[in-house]
Amino acid sequence: MRRRALDIRHRDRKALRDGYSPAVRRFEIASIALYCCVMAWFLWGLIPLVGTYPWLMASAFMSGFVLADFVSGLVHWLADTWGSPDLPIIGQALIRPFREHHVDQKEITRHGFIETNGNNCFISIAPAAGGALLPLIDALNVFAATTIFSVTLWVLFTNQFHKWSHLDDPPHWVLLLQRMNLVLPRDHHAVHHSAPYAKYYCITVGWLNEPLHRLRFFQALERIVTLTTGLVPREDDIGAGAARAIFEDAPRPLPAEHGSPEPEV
Repeated sequence: MRRRALDIRHRDRKALRDGYSPAVRRFEIASIALYCCVMAWFLWGLIPLVGTYPWLMASAFMSGFVLADFVSGLVHWLADTWGSPDLPIIGQALIRPFREHHVDQKEITRHGFIETNGNNCFISIAPAAGGALLPLIDALNVFAATTIFSVTLWVLFTNQFHKWSHLDDPPHWVLLLQRMNLVLPRDHHAVHHSAPYAKYYCITVGWLNEPLHRLRFFQALERIVTLTTGLVPREDDIGAGAARAIFEDAPRPLPAEHGSPEPEV
């Protein structure tokens, strides 16, 4: 289906950059410090079990890596699609960086460690604390706890991998990891940065982008949210007219007996 020409207007770049206030930076520093404390406590409880459950914990750690890719896509989709950078705390610390990234893709390459990773530490604190509180009394709980630890660890690195995918001249070892598809490849992530920025949200490694795109997973979620709330996806990011046009043009998922349509890339 041929899409109509869209008038996509993002928020002002300077206003988005100015949203990174000293208060937001203090919030990020506190998030990183608390995250490190919680993860150290979590790891302290897991280490004695490695000798007892080596293969179980190894498989859980790998499962967490894949799940982190999904979590990165879900959070990215939420921040790109709903809400406003003007919201207190969440809007300024989490939504604003994603919206700024659409205006200036290279801005992330100028971020230091704190600005790159602070918001991911914040969203990981509660799950990490919950995982650390699991009673490690059987194999199932050990598997669950190790998976949660892995997810919260890789979510920390997600924005770092994302940042590398926008570097003009990444280090050779980063290029090697990208070519091996062990971190987010540059060409793969470039698919997301075609207007209206409505696909390929997973930014840890990107393995789940194509399956989720073929399933129209995020489009289905958008329709559920719109049907239940009346909100239009991306309206605050690209303007009401463009957002409404994209929503109306988006293909509906077909019933299973009709098969799945080929995605537009």
